[in-house]
Amino acid sequence: MKIVPNRILVALLLCISLGMQAQQRVEGVVEWDKTVHDFGDILASDGPVSCTFTLTNISGKPVAIYNVISSCGCTDVTWTREPIPAGGKGTVKATYSNDEGAYPFDKNLTVYVSSLSKPVILKLRGSTHAKQQPLGELYTWRFGDLGLKTLDVKVGNLQQGQQKSGEMLIANLGGAPLKLDFTDVSPNLELSVSPNPVPAGATATLTYTVDADRANWGKNYYYATPVVNGKTLRASGSAPAEKTAPGAEAMLSDPNPRLGAGKSEIGFWAFTREEFNSWSAQQKAAGANPMFESSTFNFGKVKAGTQVRATFELTNKGKGELVIYKIDSDSNRAKVPATTPLAAGAKTTLEFTLDTAGLPSGEVLVLLTLTTNSPLRPLVNLYITGFVN
Repeated sequence: MKIVPNRILVALLLCISLGMQAQQRVEGVVEWDKTVHDFGDILASDGPVSCTFTLTNISGKPVAIYNVISSCGCTDVTWTREPIPAGGKGTVKATYSNDEGAYPFDKNLTVYVSSLSKPVILKLRGSTHAKQQPLGELYTWRFGDLGLKTLDVKVGNLQQGQQKSGEMLIANLGGAPLKLDFTDVSPNLELSVSPNPVPAGATATLTYTVDADRANWGKNYYYATPVVNGKTLRASGSAPAEKTAPGAEAMLSDPNPRLGAGKSEIGFWAFTREEFNSWSAQQKAAGANPMFESSTFNFGKVKAGTQVRATFELTNKGKGELVIYKIDSDSNRAKVPATTPLAAGAKTTLEFTLDTAGLPSGEVLVLLTLTTNSPLRPLVNLYITGFVN
């Protein structure tokens, strides 16, 4: 079996995780007003900061929050202890100590709710700074006086039948109020800004909502064009330099060509997969089960310009027909094959072609993600790796 070098796998895990984002309906039992709270930019001198997550019981019987576990001792949590009646609301209040230094932070709360088959993950995010910084240094992308920290927004994981919302801060870098609208908004994407107009030299909250659609599987982008005070502008600026995890330089991950300096859009991406929460144990047992002889293909050492042929042997070891809804590649240099349904017990070979022309010398790693109809393995990751000289 071919093995990916450990340092590359570590970098991969650091770079490809898909975090869960805000508003979420869970198994038809509860609905959260958000699953992510972003404190934005705060100062170390601000001291502890708090936020509240609210859930609504949308089931027909009482539910209870019976435990909440924080990922670190820097976050204190209180929650509604009494049963929450049908239609009622409960809360989880979290206080971050804000004493870990001037760094970005990302903390998890694991919430256990009765009648749910698995816990819900809530997140607290933000950036602590030692001293006040001008908005222009924090919001480095601009459409005129509109400042953003990123043009490429990660919405997170989305199941079919689900709607997911999140929030991000934007800034008015000018000296007068800024009215923000959007045009050419992709289907299944909704955007709102509060307050709007955005006061001069202040921030506002941009709320985004993405609806799942069975026409969209795997990684999908949703776009919108900002209209600032009635004008459509092109982006200027750049993203702040980020430290690269050891081994991450080997990963072939293409930037979105529709986003960046000189372009007029911002993008929101979500990774959509099948919804299996409503399936019975019998239905899951009768489903497909994709198994590969190896999840990694190592092409060894080749000269730049070589067309690499990478093959993966697949067997459907489940009881139902296997459907691969979509195969995503982090690099457009990898040509993805078309697939057809695979009967229970059947075998096939997936063949990918990787164009190494123009690649710098060194290690290469391409991530391939399969979105399937298997309740056991709804997502399958494959890797193409090797050395180009």
